[in-house]
Amino acid sequence: MENFTPVSALAGGVLIGTSSALLLVLNGRIAGISGILGGLLHPSHGEVGWRGAFLVGLLIAPLVYRTFGGALPPVSLDAPLGILVAAGLLVGFGSRLGAGCTSGHGVCGIGRGSPRSIAATLVFMAVAVVTVLLTRHVIGT
Repeated sequence: MENFTPVSALAGGVLIGTSSALLLVLNGRIAGISGILGGLLHPSHGEVGWRGAFLVGLLIAPLVYRTFGGALPPVSLDAPLGILVAAGLLVGFGSRLGAGCTSGHGVCGIGRGSPRSIAATLVFMAVAVVTVLLTRHVIGT
């Protein structure tokens, strides 16, 4: 919490909320990253452009931020590569099983008042709490 800045957090939340609302209003699509990426694997006609632009924007946004003087936080991974790969595969599996990810359910679904998304987000959060409890306090990794 020593690096928490309420103004930047609020600005980020407003940008995320505004962009997800605009995608829904203007394109009729939910801004769920797993669904956007999954739609590129089996694209429908007219779907590749906006999906590709969305994902490219996610990748280049930090570079644009840095170009205009922003400092990116250092990245440190304390887990072995095998654990990271397994965790990534489990997240992907969970996204497919839950018919969406935290961005689709947590940001967009809750904002729309979707009961399914509220339930999914509660499950995501409960599993996250249990995972941290087990890995940090029980197993001690």
